[in-house]
Amino acid sequence: MNLIRRLTLALLMLSLLLSACQPDATEVIPYPIETEIPISYPVESIEETPAVEVVPTESVEEDPQGWWNEVVFYEIFVRSFKDSDGDGVGDFQGIISMLDYLNDGNPETTDDLGIGGIWLMPIMPSPSYHGYDVTNYLTVNPEYGTIADFKQLLEECHQRGIQVVIDFVINHTSSEHPWFLSSQDPASGFRNWYVWADKNPGKSGPWGQNAWYEKNGAYYYAPFWSGMPDLNYHEPMVTKAIYNATEFWLDLGVDGFRVDAARYLFEEGVTLQDTKSSIAWFQDWREFYQEIDPETYTVGEVWTDTQIIAKYNQPTRGMQTYFMFDLAGDILGGIYSPDPSRIMKSYLDTLEYFPDQQFATFLTNHDQQRVGSYYNERLLQQKLAAFVYLTGPGTPYIYYGEEIGMIGGKPDELIRKPMQWSASPNAGFSEAEPWQDPAEGWQESNVELQDKDAESLLNWYRGLVNTRNQLPALQKGDYLPFTSSCRRLYTVARVLDDQVVLTIANLGVQTMEDCTISLEASPLAGTWQAESVWGALPFEEITFESNGSLNEFLVAPLLEGGQTMILTLKK
Repeated sequence: MNLIRRLTLALLMLSLLLSACQPDATEVIPYPIETEIPISYPVESIEETPAVEVVPTESVEEDPQGWWNEVVFYEIFVRSFKDSDGDGVGDFQGIISMLDYLNDGNPETTDDLGIGGIWLMPIMPSPSYHGYDVTNYLTVNPEYGTIADFKQLLEECHQRGIQVVIDFVINHTSSEHPWFLSSQDPASGFRNWYVWADKNPGKSGPWGQNAWYEKNGAYYYAPFWSGMPDLNYHEPMVTKAIYNATEFWLDLGVDGFRVDAARYLFEEGVTLQDTKSSIAWFQDWREFYQEIDPETYTVGEVWTDTQIIAKYNQPTRGMQTYFMFDLAGDILGGIYSPDPSRIMKSYLDTLEYFPDQQFATFLTNHDQQRVGSYYNERLLQQKLAAFVYLTGPGTPYIYYGEEIGMIGGKPDELIRKPMQWSASPNAGFSEAEPWQDPAEGWQESNVELQDKDAESLLNWYRGLVNTRNQLPALQKGDYLPFTSSCRRLYTVARVLDDQVVLTIANLGVQTMEDCTISLEASPLAGTWQAESVWGALPFEEITFESNGSLNEFLVAPLLEGGQTMILTLKK
């Protein structure tokens, strides 16, 4: 980074300490501005615009697939992963101490999870336990450690081939952020960094909720809750501040960002989410961060229908990937009530909008009921769900503890409990009383016990992730679903150049007999020899017609309930 940028960032950090008592933001926050930019636009001048219409995905300029297409991510809530200093709160050093569990740096071993990327939930200072209300974008939460600790974590991860993505909460700040405290003065240069009104507009938020709160005789917009006032992106200086924060973290060594609440950056009249301005902002932001580091990866939380998410890549690409919430629900539901066609259709629908496979997959995350609870702790269903999404297209994300069947449901604190490392006191998370008690069942379900059990969920995840890491077709191959005479049989070919991988799973609990599979025209013409890389070998050879079709091919006389197989096909 050049000298001007270093000085800029240094001055910006200093300004955050002074801004709460400084009435004129333009005098205390320098930005690398090439042209004159007005300090504020009146909120009343915001033009009302209609919702964005879907444009065919084919118009998107596709990127070459990046490193994120070759890895499996692991989502970590730092507070709950591992406590290293005995204060009951997880921290950076705690994560460092457990990195070998995720990836020991040796691609030849399979007793680690094989994780190639980590998403850290918010690591910036915050008055809340979860961190989604930031008070300073340019440092770390002191409860988690120091900047030096975080840099060490980055170095240790990179030595093992693990990329690190951090949560970037840019739609709103904490009500304790110096910017917001200063904005409460109508004469402050920060006033327009948030959305203020002299009178209560009386309008609901995006979900019909109360979104306006009173402070000092005026009202501010905060759709998530009063402690999270929305930033006003119609004010250009807000974008300048977020751009500076982006550069700060990339220069520090992070590999990208997970963007929280990405739907809500701009309000345009009555349209409060998915506006044209929000979509355009991410496209501009992408150009900015790629100039800093072309390998930067971003993944967006646009929690809505797949076809609406696709708008964020129109007319050009915004973030590299987005989480597919519809797909996650269909995978979970298609396992709960065994229905392979539901899962296959959902993948095909997703690929219709994202044919380049630039999307992120998951089962649940920190805002949703854990997988173990969703399936009432039934091991078979948890294994099948993992099989489906870890052999499917997209970049998979595992929520910490999912791989050992941790349970939890609303309220959110119960979904974010300490990691269950062992049957020792406090689940091996901390030597002190943890910030939250471990979830029920931690004595019987933990890493130490499952590590020794070849049939455990943990070793199932290890096997799947490491298998995916060894087969590029599972990472980036085309998705070709088969039909079957057995309605609970999930059979899909993943095809990448000359590599063909066939995934087969009985999604039910009962044995199925004489199941056949069929496929319409495909690139698989000819006879192929089958080899097993996972599970039994049901057949040794399969022949497709000259147009690549297959008609009622017998998979096996018997397929046990929950039986899964991964085969490679070679000419």
